[in-house]
Amino acid sequence: MRVLFAGSPSLAVPSLVRTAACCQVVGVLTCCDKPVGRGGGLEASPVKRRAEELGLRLLQPERLDARALEEVRGLSPDLLVVAAFGRIFSSDFLSLFPCGGINVHPSLLPRHRGPSPVSAAILAGDTETGVTIQKIARKFDTGDILAQRAAALGGEETTGSLTDSLALAGAELLGEVLARLSPGGLPAGRPQDESLATYCRIIDKEDGRVDWARPAALIERSVRAFDPWPRAGTTWKGSSLLLLKTSVYPGTFPGAGEPGAEQPGTVLAADRHRGLLVRTGEGILGVERLQLQFKKPLDWRAFLNGHPDFVGSRLGG
Repeated sequence: MRVLFAGSPSLAVPSLVRTAACCQVVGVLTCCDKPVGRGGGLEASPVKRRAEELGLRLLQPERLDARALEEVRGLSPDLLVVAAFGRIFSSDFLSLFPCGGINVHPSLLPRHRGPSPVSAAILAGDTETGVTIQKIARKFDTGDILAQRAAALGGEETTGSLTDSLALAGAELLGEVLARLSPGGLPAGRPQDESLATYCRIIDKEDGRVDWARPAALIERSVRAFDPWPRAGTTWKGSSLLLLKTSVYPGTFPGAGEPGAEQPGTVLAADRHRGLLVRTGEGILGVERLQLQFKKPLDWRAFLNGHPDFVGSRLGG
């Protein structure tokens, strides 16, 4: 089967490799190279770099306009395979694929439809997530389900680590679906239950700002959900302070009733098991690893050695 693959980030790379192993990939549609760093040099997407290694034809149109559609039509593809491409396809574009299109989505649809399902699962405190292979529909992430695989969450995953594991699981499941395809096209799928649908949005840098009035459990999940980007952080003495590893302190802290200690963001004490204890709107957060602006990451002991006045201060504005 002749396949056009569409994807850009590292999440899509294992799916590209699996597709190329079992199908004839006639082209790889990926985003344009983007400027990075102070010098503004162009950087290729992870999918582009892997496609070049595999010797596959690349398509990098700025827009999926008439010219791009003609280029795709010239490849005579049968099937569209998508993994984290991030664009909604027009009906004219989808009509170029006689067998239709399938998408790899890193959640158990219809839960966490949208652009950031991995982070959303962590933020929500889900006990499981997974991957879904779905038919591509005009409305984002609403297509019939062809296959799903669940993955238990232990409460220690970051978006980075969970993305890596779901990328591999998604590629494996995709390979199983592709192996079952017939020349006649896609099999019938299972319609999604709209009553169970939830949605997530694009994450921006401001989402990483910690609101100490929130519960400690939510802040802890935010630290993991925004790792590796945009990172959860606060301020201390006017400088940015990133929270790299945290945990929820069990029970209550004996000094929590002292004057000023009830204010969210107050650093109460140091605990040998949980690190630096910070009062939140509900419960106490243990900060085990952190990074002050322009400094290297430190565990809490090394940080406290360099900043003995940290305990008793208040974080955030």
